[in-house]
Amino acid sequence: MKTIAASSETFVYPAVLFDLDGTLLDTLGDLAAAVNHVLALHGYPPVTRDDTRRFVGSGVARLMERALPGGNANPHYGRCLEEFRRYYSLHMDVLTKPYPGIADLLGRLKNAGVKTAVVSNKYDAAVKMLAEKYFGTLVGAAVGEADELPRKPAPDMVFCALERLGADKQSAVLVGDSDIDILTAANAGIACVAVTWGFRDKQDLIRAGAQVFADSPSELLGILTAK
Repeated sequence: MKTIAASSETFVYPAVLFDLDGTLLDTLGDLAAAVNHVLALHGYPPVTRDDTRRFVGSGVARLMERALPGGNANPHYGRCLEEFRRYYSLHMDVLTKPYPGIADLLGRLKNAGVKTAVVSNKYDAAVKMLAEKYFGTLVGAAVGEADELPRKPAPDMVFCALERLGADKQSAVLVGDSDIDILTAANAGIACVAVTWGFRDKQDLIRAGAQVFADSPSELLGILTAK
């Protein structure tokens, strides 16, 4: 594996792609609040934070499908999805925060010349807004769900991000917290590191085929750093 040299650290991968929700940002509070706002409008019972944790990962359409009684067969599903997008767009950064150690990790990658990107099934406008607010220039590109890009685990978002970074898949690793990320990396033919601080339990990640794990951003840094 080709390595790149930095002022004080050497990294195994010249390009690191990150999932967003559950990997870089703890977004569960705002996601649950937005879902419950919509459910309350229609007189449905609320979901819990743990419910939301299980529901996320495949985009907001699937999130609302899983949270709404009757799923996408519910006659209010389309309206509820629109209401979710509208409310979440205005309240996506109330409770959301980076996981401890993430800003330092991204800063050290940037200082070393490592190219980084966010690849998320959250809709594209939200991905770009959150990446810009919380990470700014620490992230080189942000790719979210859009009509022209199939959601993960299809590899299209990965390839789009790599193209924007000017990187190739042989030099890249995907860091994520879910079975979707593990499958995406496999479908794209790139390396993968599964983080255990996010929205899925380690046993879920093992069942999904993960082989390399990081229990903290500092441990992830060690994995990414050449020995």
